[in-house]
Amino acid sequence: MNHLQNVSRRGFLKAGLGLTIAIMIPGCTKSPDSETAAIDAVMENAILFEPNAFVRIGADNTVTVIAKHLEMGQGTYTGLATLIAEELDADWAQVKVEGAPGDAKRYNNLAWGPYQGTGGSSAIANSFEQMRHAGATARAMLVQAAATAWHVPASEITVKAGVLSHASGKEANFGAFAEAASTLAVPETVTLKDPKDFTLIGKVAPRKDSKAKTNGSAIFTQDIQLDNMLVAVVAHPPTFGATVISFDDKDARAVKGVVNVVKIPSGVAVLASNYWTAKKGRDALKVEWDESKAFKKSTDAIIADYKVLVTKPGNVARKDGDALGVLGKSKKVVSHAYVFPFLAHAAMEPMNCVVQLKDGICEVWNGNQLHSIDQYALSAVFGIKPEAVKINTLYAGGSFGRRGNPQSDYIVEAAHVVKAVNSQQPIKLVWSREDDMQAGHYRPMYVHKMNATLDEQGFPSAWHHTIVGQSIAKGTAFEGQMVKDGVDSTSVEGASNLPYQIANLQVDLHTTNDSVAVPIQWWRSVGSTHTAYAAEVFIDQLAKIAQQDPIAYRLAMLKDKPRHAGVLRLAADKANALAKKEGVRQGRGVAVHESFNTFVAQIVDITIDAENNLIVDRVVCTVDCGIAVNPDVIKAQMEGSIGYALAAALTGEITLKDGVVEQSNFDGYPVLRIAEMPTVEVHIVPSAESPTGVGEPGVPPLAPALANAIFAATGKHITQLPIGDQLSA
Repeated sequence: MNHLQNVSRRGFLKAGLGLTIAIMIPGCTKSPDSETAAIDAVMENAILFEPNAFVRIGADNTVTVIAKHLEMGQGTYTGLATLIAEELDADWAQVKVEGAPGDAKRYNNLAWGPYQGTGGSSAIANSFEQMRHAGATARAMLVQAAATAWHVPASEITVKAGVLSHASGKEANFGAFAEAASTLAVPETVTLKDPKDFTLIGKVAPRKDSKAKTNGSAIFTQDIQLDNMLVAVVAHPPTFGATVISFDDKDARAVKGVVNVVKIPSGVAVLASNYWTAKKGRDALKVEWDESKAFKKSTDAIIADYKVLVTKPGNVARKDGDALGVLGKSKKVVSHAYVFPFLAHAAMEPMNCVVQLKDGICEVWNGNQLHSIDQYALSAVFGIKPEAVKINTLYAGGSFGRRGNPQSDYIVEAAHVVKAVNSQQPIKLVWSREDDMQAGHYRPMYVHKMNATLDEQGFPSAWHHTIVGQSIAKGTAFEGQMVKDGVDSTSVEGASNLPYQIANLQVDLHTTNDSVAVPIQWWRSVGSTHTAYAAEVFIDQLAKIAQQDPIAYRLAMLKDKPRHAGVLRLAADKANALAKKEGVRQGRGVAVHESFNTFVAQIVDITIDAENNLIVDRVVCTVDCGIAVNPDVIKAQMEGSIGYALAAALTGEITLKDGVVEQSNFDGYPVLRIAEMPTVEVHIVPSAESPTGVGEPGVPPLAPALANAIFAATGKHITQLPIGDQLSA
């Protein structure tokens, strides 16, 4: 638990506000009375009570929750505020949320150790106890302050919806006792509520970010405008690994408003007073590239290489029994290979950030996902200590993993621009969608090979799963934690922990970083995006051979996995019978998967018309994520995940031709349109288990359930994503 000292700020504020107001209101003619009135107005909103790093209570009765995790659309501001407000017994309306600055000593992700960051669907899971303690501590101190003032025992004071009350009739809001509470010692222990007494957890409360995002007051990086700020746009190499030989900036500098053109390690940056001028300057720039060491392979060639490699056992990630021995002696082996493309993150807000280096302090304005990694990366560029990097955390317009780059790619690029111009001016770096689609980082391409043999009852007696692809963690700060014996855990997650009861099971991996130079990073739900597909589609193939119902077949192998079986049974119950339509082909497919300790099953109903048009009619989704902190947010996360996963399954792919990315925007890399969104029904399994994440686990089951529905309707086995026009082939 992190703590702040209880310090009354009133004296400090009174001493300093006169100067502050003079600076904030240039040209204002102040009189002593107006200054006093201004100070009084500010004092009314001053923060009086900070019992810890996560709660601030002001004289105006506002409760400010400091969110240590990035809000990128997933609802973490609402979830974290719910935990504190629950134990504080605050009124939901009096609670507001601010993003935490970069400070791992106070805001580290408890699931990661000493690092601050958001990812792995860990926000609520690692904060559940911590935030509740923060709220309970603040409540106890407010109660003690009221008890002292009212001369009554603290045990006789009740708190409800932000109001402290005593049976004598005395009543006050939090703001009335904020200053008095700030003078008390922080209690070392507090008692948390019994879950039966929850009034906010488990209930639907309005999201804390919706109003600002709908009325336009929410601040994203692109909204930041600082005095004397310049905007930078970078010309990146046409192929990965190419470098600058020379550049002619005569025409670029001739664009009115362009103020500088500089070479940086990742390309050539054009600086202007605004984005469009900088972009015009970049369009006029002439750069000669050295592509002698660039990666020039095309997608088909990479797949061909992978398909050779996947026939050979790799580094072992899991070995139960003797799968290879049993398969070697088997007369009938079922074998399939699956191919998965590079994927873009395609967040609605492309990459951007503002960086300023002034007087030895680096200040950043950004939707930061990995604060600690970014602080270290920037400190390395500027030769300063990580503590000298100040991060202002803003809203992010989506990320899906992209803003959590383990190399801090776009932030480091901005720092190099700052360094190259050698100025104390703030620099806003802006990537267009084309920049991020063609020079960004991608979900790696993978090829899987599955081999299995069945026993007399039709269940797999041996299962061998080989995966080929790049390692995301290799060469990053995460390698020590995530790569063991040549196996990147993120490459095999979902496969190495396959829940099905199989006596002889082996999973192995070939890592291809040395042969493929395409920049990669995690994509929403990371390894499970491909391992779930391979396992769940292959299981359906085995069920078909065994002539068994695919749900019953799975349940028979999940006897020791009650939470997998629980979501699967609930999905089957909620799906009911498939309503028959005349003149079309219909299919139903199922998949169940665990990722980030959350269990999700999905049943997909489809229709295929006479012209082979695929219509996804309905998705029934069941989720077991422990205690449901806010059911509405969970439902939204499942719906969003299904839409995101469906777009990737249908059309998502980044392809290379001679090393050049062929897609550049949503015309070549479509996202799902509203009209394409199926009916989605989400059902949450009641649970008393500690909550787990919901930002990613809704993604993995969709594609395999969809493919299994297509198989049921047509008999066509989809072995390569995206589905694209394969139904017409």
